[in-house]
Order: sequence, then C-alpha cells, then structure tokens
Amino acid sequence: MTDKRTVFIYQSKAMKQVEEDTYTQFGFACHQLGIELQSTSIPQAKGRIERLNGTVQSRLAADLALTGIETIENANEVLKEWIKKYNRKFAQLADESVFEEKLTPSKKNILLARVTNRKINNGHHIRYHNEFYLPMKNSEEVYFTRGSEVLVIETFNGEIYVNIADKICYTRRLESHELQSDTFDEVVEKKKERRPYIPPQSHPWKLASFKRYLYMQNKKLEDYDRVSA
Repeated sequence: MTDKRTVFIYQSKAMKQVEEDTYTQFGFACHQLGIELQSTSIPQAKGRIERLNGTVQSRLAADLALTGIETIENANEVLKEWIKKYNRKFAQLADESVFEEKLTPSKKNILLARVTNRKINNGHHIRYHNEFYLPMKNSEEVYFTRGSEVLVIETFNGEIYVNIADKICYTRRLESHELQSDTFDEVVEKKKERRPYIPPQSHPWKLASFKRYLYMQNKKLEDYDRVSA
C-alpha cells in the first residue's frame, strides 16, 4: 500500500479505463517482480503504517532528547541502534519470508530499466534521446510499418531493446540518418525566409510609449519629425 503519488502509480485524465493505464518506472519494476501496487490517500486504509508513524513521532523525538542529540550526523548514528531496539520491542516474526532470492545481474539489468513509448518513423526505425535505432532479430534487421507502437526498454547497463507486438528485439544504433530520401520522398521546396516586420515609431501600438520617452527627454514629437526629415 502506497501513497497516491505519481512515482508509484499514474493514470492520465484521458484514460479512465484500468486496462488503458500505463506503468511508471517504479511500477514497471514491481510488475516484473510480481508485486501488486495499491495506492490510496485515505489514512484509515493504511492503519498499520499510520500507527507506526504515530509511534515513531512520539518516541523518537523523546529518545533523541534524552541522549542529548543536537546534530543530524549524531542522530543518524543513534538511529541505527534505535531501529534495532524498536524492532526487538514491537516487531513480530512473519509466518513465511517475504524476501525473494538475490537477483542475478542479468535479471537486475532488466528490472532496473527505463521504459517509454515511441512510434516507428519513416525509415523503419525509432528515435530515442536524439539517437536513431533500428530493430534487430538474430543479427538481421527487422522492418515495421510506419506508426507502429513501440515500447522502448533502456536497461540498467544502457542497452536499448524494443517491444513491438509483444516481441522483444535488439536494436542497432544508426551512425548517420537522413530525414528524407532523395529517391523515394518528394522534394520539399524551402520556403523563402520572411523578413521580420518592424513597425515604425509612428505606429499606434508604439506611439504612446514613444511619446512618453520623448517627454522624459524634454522633447516633442514635432522635434523628432523635424530631425527625421
């Protein structure tokens, strides 16, 4: 049970259906581990943690005052022993262990990954962090139609994978990339650069402020017109 923070769970206002909801980075890692996240902002739904917070707030402050703690560094050192003392007094052994076995480096590499959505571009590739990647399968390039939905997975060690139609593919970073093909794409004429329009000082939008400026300089608009002529 967690607070209703976007780091744990997120649902866009335009997506009210549960099946259309998306995972956060933290939620994706928990989903991979088989951990179900439930969030709420109601204190009564989190009775145990609220009771724990109340006990810690009442006991910890008093215990730190009794030991004469005045700095954060000393408080952090005392806190290590204080937690052990607290657990000996209030903790209860669970019927079964809730801890999983230590993750292998390869599994940890996948779990601690960043996931984001992309779409296939014109050249059958994706753009991610200003780099272009082409899906690969068994050392062969795989081509998908333009606009195909892609889930990009950036692993803990920086490798890039893509999930397209429930298929995991490796990627190859493209060294060079042209936005248009001279052979297949139509030549787009470059629009002529338009010079920015700068209104004169006599323009109604500028005239009032220009008159105030002349007034501060002890001048009149007639004097400016005479000089300009």
